[in-house]
Amino acid sequence: MKTKQIDKKESKRNKRKKKKALKRILLVIILILLVSIGWFTYKTHKNGGGLSGMLATAVGHDENTKKNLKEIKVLILGVSTDIDSELTDTIMVASYNPNTQKANLLSIPRDTFTGKNTSRAVASQKINALYNMTRTPQKTLEAVNEITGLNIEYYVIVRTEALIKLVDAIGGVEFNVPIDMKYDDPTQDLHINLKAGMQKLDGEKAEHLLRFRHSNVDKKGIMTTYPTEYGNDDFGRMRTQRDFIAATLKQTLKPSNIFKIGEILEIAHENVETNLELSFIKDYIPYAVEFNSENMTTATLPGTTPDMQETNNVSIFVMDKKAAKELIQSMFYTDELEDGNSNNTISNNITTDDTTTSEIKIELLNGSGDKTKLEKAKEMLEEKGYNITKKGQTSSIAKTIITNKKNVTDEELKKIQNTIGIGTISTNKSSTSLVDVTIVIGKDFK
Repeated sequence: MKTKQIDKKESKRNKRKKKKALKRILLVIILILLVSIGWFTYKTHKNGGGLSGMLATAVGHDENTKKNLKEIKVLILGVSTDIDSELTDTIMVASYNPNTQKANLLSIPRDTFTGKNTSRAVASQKINALYNMTRTPQKTLEAVNEITGLNIEYYVIVRTEALIKLVDAIGGVEFNVPIDMKYDDPTQDLHINLKAGMQKLDGEKAEHLLRFRHSNVDKKGIMTTYPTEYGNDDFGRMRTQRDFIAATLKQTLKPSNIFKIGEILEIAHENVETNLELSFIKDYIPYAVEFNSENMTTATLPGTTPDMQETNNVSIFVMDKKAAKELIQSMFYTDELEDGNSNNTISNNITTDDTTTSEIKIELLNGSGDKTKLEKAKEMLEEKGYNITKKGQTSSIAKTIITNKKNVTDEELKKIQNTIGIGTISTNKSSTSLVDVTIVIGKDFK
């Protein structure tokens, strides 16, 4: 009897010991968690706070990591897979600087001539044909580096399917379609029918938007395209592509899509080819999530399309070397020049910050369909001292566009944007332009 009582007491003592030991273990775990959370919170704060700081801490960054990250330049090739030959119909140079949070998108026209003699041009000398020759990006990369003078090391090849799947994965993209788009090509089973204005585009509609160059021929035999001020045919198409990429980037980087990263990476794995290593990219991701698409500068390589009689009956685009050099300097070397770290110099023809408002020649065009809007915009600009040297009507357009035609600084372009209270800023420099800035008033102007 006594033995049983002793055993019960011993059992109770053992249970109490176990409970105490368990409490100690739980207390240690709680302390470890608190210390870990405190350390993570502290490191997140040191890394800038917010989602960016959290991601930076999660991948092992400290407050000095970002300072040591250099601007990254990448060649983007959009490959059409709807035809047997794989042509790079989209060719862009993209750059991103995590320290300044600035980015650039420079479109290279697909008909850009890469040969030596334009009078003996052949189709295979167009830049968009180089990828199809070897099904590798090397020749295109070499050609772009020669054209731009940029030492681009990295490339990203994106097939049509990637865009469609990405847009659908992130729930569609809100985009202001610039014009009515109506085009049918039964041979490709392609039927484009988009109305101008802000709307949510799914993957299929996004593909239609980016493939549109011109409309069907109407009953009068007229085939409409983008307004001249926006950029005809391929130039309008390239501009739309750049704007849509910016909008897609903005949508993809929303915090709500962080949980879709697995699906996005799977899409990239299946449809994107690149020499960028994940271990390299991951260092830029924490800062890219806070990128504002308003800090993106977009432009098209300047040049001309000669008469086909002069180019062996081949339609080609010939780069304007002087204008291209100035544009590339202003886009890709500005940050380095501000820091005093670049050996590259900007041409004396580029406007400096000393330019006064009254010296800027502005062409004001009405694409809103409402004559009173043109006069209202003119009054707003002239009140601030801007010189309106030309005004007129143009094709209807949904979104107001402010285009740098010469060498107006980003600061001045922002001032113009603030003056009229709206407008997408872009660059399309022309050595023959008689104005510094072209403003097309869209339907969104109030």
